[in-house]
Amino acid sequence: MARIYQLIPCLLIVAAAVVGCSRQDSSTDNGDAQPAKKQFLSMGTAPVGGAFPVVGGAIAEVMNEHKEAFDWKVQAKGTKGSQENIRRLQQDELELALSNAAISYFATRGEGTWTKEYDIRAIATMAPNVALFIARADSGIASIADLKGKRVITGPAGAGFQMFIEPILAEHGVAWDDIKSINATQSGSVDQLGDGSADAAFLGGAVPTGSITQATSTFDVQFVPFDEDKRQALIEKYAFFHPATIPAGVYKGLETDFQGLNVGSMHLITAASQPDDLIYEVTKTIWNNRAEIAGKHPAGKALNEKNITRDTGIDYHPGAVRFYQEAGLWPTSQADGETDAAAGDDESGAPDADKADADKADADKADADKADAATPSDS
Repeated sequence: MARIYQLIPCLLIVAAAVVGCSRQDSSTDNGDAQPAKKQFLSMGTAPVGGAFPVVGGAIAEVMNEHKEAFDWKVQAKGTKGSQENIRRLQQDELELALSNAAISYFATRGEGTWTKEYDIRAIATMAPNVALFIARADSGIASIADLKGKRVITGPAGAGFQMFIEPILAEHGVAWDDIKSINATQSGSVDQLGDGSADAAFLGGAVPTGSITQATSTFDVQFVPFDEDKRQALIEKYAFFHPATIPAGVYKGLETDFQGLNVGSMHLITAASQPDDLIYEVTKTIWNNRAEIAGKHPAGKALNEKNITRDTGIDYHPGAVRFYQEAGLWPTSQADGETDAAAGDDESGAPDADKADADKADADKADADKADAATPSDS
């Protein structure tokens, strides 16, 4: 019996410690609310040099400054870009990721270069990617059909540009094997066009795009037009294509409006398996603090009513849908909306392969830097 009495003080101390720890874990400012759930979130971006890393960093920073239901720590991680991000989401190595909508579109369907279907969902659609083929004016290339047999730069190796370039070529009667595909960054593309080692290049991003500005200041450029009926057919066939008009005068030598395409917006994605309550809070935090994100990086301006629920052919996560319904932002924006290529949602930027493009432009360097700094690398 004596031993029992001797143990009682020790048991009381242990019990008090447990209660104290419990109270500490559940304490809040008002003393009544449930404790925030601890959560570590990794966000896949892309290699340093474009905007995916800096846009992801801006989102992560703002999320870390605003915690309600979740005591989360969000970290933006450099990756090889959209394709790696999608694979790592599926493998539960990432919770969030940035991607190009065209690449995500084919990944969810197991089409294009994907060998299986990936179960990913959209959270927020952001900045458009307004891109087109350009060539030297003396190249003899006047249409997309003229690209047959030509040396065409189709983006950096492994970037996945084929997923939106190949449908464009096919609609114009050009098979992928009909061109000699060359890989290069955007600034490298201009160099190769300039020295004649390439005949054409597919370039784009924010408008103006630094690499195109650079090209027009170096040599006379042919802006290769889309056949209008083919352009409309692409918009009808693929949810990630949206019409985009580049205004006359934006580039040297562009004397009339160019009827172009947004070939795949930047968007924030996640795995379908992520909990609804977590993605609800992620979506809510991003939307409610979008002005702060825009203050840290211009791409945040694309977090607006026109873009954020834009239909790109990817299902939205149920947690995101629930928030958008509550906020009056649902149903999704449909694909028939014209993309304002030079202002509004697009001044925040779009997928661009190389931020260094703007640094070499001879035109207004500050404006070009601002445009390219808003564009994500390795879409």
